[in-house]
Amino acid sequence: MNATLEPAPQKANFANIARHLTEAISSGHFSVGALLPTELELCKHYGTSRHTVRAALAELQQLGLVSRRKNVGTRVISAKPRAGFRPSLASVDDLVQFGEEHLRVVQSIAPETVSGELAKELGCGEGSAWLRISTLRMVGDETALPIGWTDVYIDPSYAEIGDLVRASPDALISSLIAERYDRQIAEIHQDVRAFAITDAAMARKLQVEVGASALKILRQYFDAEGEVFEISLSVHPADRFSVSMRLSR
Repeated sequence: MNATLEPAPQKANFANIARHLTEAISSGHFSVGALLPTELELCKHYGTSRHTVRAALAELQQLGLVSRRKNVGTRVISAKPRAGFRPSLASVDDLVQFGEEHLRVVQSIAPETVSGELAKELGCGEGSAWLRISTLRMVGDETALPIGWTDVYIDPSYAEIGDLVRASPDALISSLIAERYDRQIAEIHQDVRAFAITDAAMARKLQVEVGASALKILRQYFDAEGEVFEISLSVHPADRFSVSMRLSR
């Protein structure tokens, strides 16, 4: 394994390995047409299983960076990922890793009393109180096009999470809650539907026209007692995001 790939990520999950290899491809260390190291070499380098390495290579393939052929290997076919983002979400762990892959740019943090259509959409009680954290999500740095806008609603007693969110733009909010309050995700309910962006301020931030097609994703985060402690509502422009799921018997 070439020294330019050192050091390996501290957390050898497939998302971090995929990110590490993507950076190596984007930097030109692995040029277009070159073969990546074998799966066994990658396992040794990252100190992880073949299953994890294969999942990372599958992410690179989904991004359009590599092609994979039996008895040939994994070949670089592009130095830049496709414009759209297509996460592969099959478990709570996948969703947590997906959230950790993006830079969060905080737009506002404020208490909010939820009522009317919003309360119905979130599935919470009329007039319930929350702390709303509004963010843009970016792949890369703040100069890139945002892949989505997310409003996260958490228990208002977790007010100090706001400072942690600003200080840790690459940490998932639910992970910050788990670290500070020892409240862990046990289950996530997710609903995806088509949506037209009608809010002018949101459209401006996402750099799309008012009325642009989008995906709206509602996620409710449950703890081990079956209580909802976080709700997120994300809006993703249609040309920048799709969801891929792996179903197996």
